[in-house]
Amino acid sequence: MSERAGTGRVGRPRSRGAADDGRTPRQEILDAAAALFSESGFAATSTRAIADRVGLRQASLYHHFAGKDEIFLELLEASVRPTLDVVDALRSQAPDAATALHALVVVDVGTLLTGPLGIPALYVAPEVQQPRFEQFREHRRQLGQVYAELARDVVPAGHPVDPRVLGQVCLHLVEMAASLPGVERRPQQIAAACLGACGVNGERAESAARASVEVRAGLSAPAGAGRR
Repeated sequence: MSERAGTGRVGRPRSRGAADDGRTPRQEILDAAAALFSESGFAATSTRAIADRVGLRQASLYHHFAGKDEIFLELLEASVRPTLDVVDALRSQAPDAATALHALVVVDVGTLLTGPLGIPALYVAPEVQQPRFEQFREHRRQLGQVYAELARDVVPAGHPVDPRVLGQVCLHLVEMAASLPGVERRPQQIAAACLGACGVNGERAESAARASVEVRAGLSAPAGAGRR
């Protein structure tokens, strides 16, 4: 039986609108769910447990989300969509592929830092392979394709590694690094590491880093502001 059985969508949010730190009840639910999914796994986490962590009645949680799947999909999507939304603008404004790759890494780190900690670790959860999360898998595939295309365009002749592999290396490096302590102070270092993996070093890398600042400043959404 569904854990929603008998509740309907009759719940109302609690009377206070936001947490003491300014988060809305919806954001509190997302943060609590992310923590519980990381601690106990998706399958073992119930909406009741999420509601209890936030201090809501279970019925009230359903005022904000249809169920656990919707919460999980929103968490997953929020870790990739903001970056995808600026990819076209980023690539069009960058003077070369090395600059575009540097800017992409910094923006992508910023996207991860705006969400709850540990979301990339949930990508390997078996539930993510189920059809209901196909939207996220497709968006992450698209992001990986962008990394691969930029890697292809920046690698010097004779580089021994397939650009498709390098693209995945950059993607995974960003996702892993976003969980490290103090990463918010090191997006430039992560970008430099990705360029280095693609054979871009020295003055070429330094030039790309300088130009990346202007590219990111020209995007409609602030880059590196905060997947957390």
